[in-house]
Amino acid sequence: MKNHKHIKSLRLVLGDQLNIDHSWYQHKDPEVLYLIAELKQETSYVTHHIQKVCAFFAAMEQFANTLAAQGHHVRHLTLDDTAKFKDLPDLLLHTIDELGCEHFEYQRPDEYRLREQMIEFCSGITTQNKEVDSEHFLLPFEEIGDYFTPQKHMRMETFYHKMRRRFKVLVEDNEPVGGRWNFDSENRQTFKQADLKVIPSPLCFTNDVRDILTRLSRNEIKTIGKAASSLLWPISQEQGRELLAYFCQYQLPSFGRFQDAMTCNSEHQWSLYHSRLSFAINAKLIAPHEVIDTAIKAFHESDGEINLAQVEGFIRQILGWREYVRGMYWVNMPNYAIQNELNANRPLPKWFWTGDTKMKCMRAAITQSLDYAYAHHIQRLMITGNFALLAGIKPDEVDQWYLGIYVDAIEWVELPNTRGMALFADGGWIATKPYSASGNYVNKMSDYCKNCEYSVKHKTEDNACPLNSLYWNFIDRHYDKLKQNPRMAFPIKNWEKQNEAEKQNVLSKAQAILSHLDTV
Repeated sequence: MKNHKHIKSLRLVLGDQLNIDHSWYQHKDPEVLYLIAELKQETSYVTHHIQKVCAFFAAMEQFANTLAAQGHHVRHLTLDDTAKFKDLPDLLLHTIDELGCEHFEYQRPDEYRLREQMIEFCSGITTQNKEVDSEHFLLPFEEIGDYFTPQKHMRMETFYHKMRRRFKVLVEDNEPVGGRWNFDSENRQTFKQADLKVIPSPLCFTNDVRDILTRLSRNEIKTIGKAASSLLWPISQEQGRELLAYFCQYQLPSFGRFQDAMTCNSEHQWSLYHSRLSFAINAKLIAPHEVIDTAIKAFHESDGEINLAQVEGFIRQILGWREYVRGMYWVNMPNYAIQNELNANRPLPKWFWTGDTKMKCMRAAITQSLDYAYAHHIQRLMITGNFALLAGIKPDEVDQWYLGIYVDAIEWVELPNTRGMALFADGGWIATKPYSASGNYVNKMSDYCKNCEYSVKHKTEDNACPLNSLYWNFIDRHYDKLKQNPRMAFPIKNWEKQNEAEKQNVLSKAQAILSHLDTV
């Protein structure tokens, strides 16, 4: 734009606020300028996967082009354009002064750090300013306090029932379709050899991000993971909808059954039956209500190919879990970010950044994460998360790893999942027990244990799976606390039944592993 004299209002659009259906865009106002900017502050608060940075930057550019094509005034700034500015407030202050803006508006950020930054910025300017809703989540921000209480456990299932009833999703006469709210007990199957042959190939896009990669290099942005000049992730509403349609046709029919299963013996083991819609939804390219409605429509039109357990299992992730963790995040911030109930204090092993470990399950999950910026929820919770829990890794370092490595990771969704669900660092605000497991769980839900250098059947031998002794060491280390938890009664009793010599052998093995975590 060359002539700025008629611009009176500046509206900021963040990289995860790419909602083209927002009310802002329903009216073309020649006095409004939309600002979309790549910023170094957003690439450096943690070290991000290079595909994550490319996905957000490419989606932002696409969104700016879409707005401009619709007749809106847009200023899209690249890292080269913003390099001279210290941070977002510095850029905003310069732009407001340059244009002589009388008004400044922004959509409420979903991350606490960004919202605090915006509140502080607005308190220091004389320009009229306003925070508006992002018009994305189903539960209104103002009502979070009606559903959640700070530092108190809120059962997700209870919240999920309320959301189903409120939004009339799979309910009839206020009761669940099929007579049950939850079909999770039917959704824990593992892959057999015949199943591996029919896993659908993932839908991957070919978005050219060579210019972005060059920019990242030129601006010396530190990243992790495998770079790809052709980005497979969706970067527009159209691509998000295409991915949703593909999921409903090819993956939803078996999603529920295999949502917890893991394998490294399939060509498509990195994607399996998962939708991989999380980036598109979290960047607001597509809306959660559209995802839910589309899945239900596919269920009704499938002539039985998609059964109720499949669609319910998927909707529970969107309407239940996603809205739930957002509520838990906001009602507990900033206190959530410092929780360390189990006093975990060991540094993150170096191989979390390379995948160079002899543990086949960890190598598979981490290598996949580095290659694709993606792992599904059980890999995150019960492979990498479980190891970090058992080994007592510092929550701050685990948070930084999860927040950086995954394409869909934004703090509001990452923090409760990592610090709460995986690490039990909140002491039970989210989970009713620590999600801890020995190698037996991994062996049951995957084929990772086959041909591993470690034996899942051994606890103290030289080749024993590290998870086995670490699991019992975790039980022993937190015995007093865990004994008070009814859901931990079974492992506690098992530990109590072992004789002292057996216990000491297991604990000695665990200590040997913990002393050399970088070489496991």
